Amino acid sequence: MAKYGKKHQEALKLIDRTKAYEIKEAVELAKKTAKANFDETVEAAFRLGVDPKKADQQIRGAMVLPHGTGKTQRVLVFAKGDKAKEAEAAGADYVGEEDYINKINQGWFDFDVIVATPDMMAQVGKLGRVLGPKGLMPNPKTGTVTFEVEKAVQDIKAGKVEYRVDKSSNIHVPIGKVSFDEAKLVENFTALTDQLVKVKPQSSKGTYLKNASIASTMGPGIKVDVSNFR
Repeated sequence: MAKYGKKHQEALKLIDRTKAYEIKEAVELAKKTAKANFDETVEAAFRLGVDPKKADQQIRGAMVLPHGTGKTQRVLVFAKGDKAKEAEAAGADYVGEEDYINKINQGWFDFDVIVATPDMMAQVGKLGRVLGPKGLMPNPKTGTVTFEVEKAVQDIKAGKVEYRVDKSSNIHVPIGKVSFDEAKLVENFTALTDQLVKVKPQSSKGTYLKNASIASTMGPGIKVDVSNFR
């Protein structure tokens, strides 16, 4: 049986582990049970009724949360010519070509997201073995392989998040910080849930949104009632 610290045990007393709360109440509890001495991230977790082994049920995409995540993402853009200038003007932290490919091969990872123009993917693809395991490889499905560099960078800076179903049919996405007011966290959760419903595969049968929960970085999981979204 897992052993919890005193703060975690106190937080658990505030929650009915058998109950699925309305999202507003769940957010209130997530803020109350956040006991760490830093601004914890609030993450939403979903169990979906999909089979990730089937190609058409490998749910993956990206969206901009209404109120962002509270974290400023460091963006690396692989582009050249006018597109490189566009990336710099849009606020990208790093812009380059072969120079940054070499830096990454040497172990440099001071960035959170990579955007690449399609004409750069032949070179960026060489980093697949390095970037793939870290989930950093640019992908058209998440809008990070595009000639619309300005929009891509601006969206990421505005709070764009990626969602991807794992082998156990779960999705985990940050929806903000504990310091956010409750309404913003509720709106972010609602927007994310609506998006997941929107991308439901036609081949998915039975209950799609099986269950959901939210939790702060160091806090306990709080079940959320998602029956209204189904």
